[in-house]
Amino acid sequence: MATLPTLTPEDRAAALLKAAQARKERAAMLAELKASRISVLDILARGDDIVGRTLVRQVLESLPGVGKVRASRHLIDLGISDTRRVQGLGQRQRERLIQLFPPQA
Repeated sequence: MATLPTLTPEDRAAALLKAAQARKERAAMLAELKASRISVLDILARGDDIVGRTLVRQVLESLPGVGKVRASRHLIDLGISDTRRVQGLGQRQRERLIQLFPPQA
């Protein structure tokens, strides 16, 4: 097994700061989705690390009118694992998500 690198206190502080910033950006994105200011299509089109590392379950649960139960049902219907991240979605899964949750005009 490979051993983890030893981080200096400065490296550790920088990593913690970077992780906190990523959580803040992810929360802001999901809040925008909840408020219907962005759509699932907008999220899938972004393609950055913040979106890529977000769980599909979190995206679905952030949609207006979709809670934990509906999100679980949609994941099962779409054949998406509970732990799948947005970056791991296939093209057909992306298309089906967009069909299921089309952008509002």
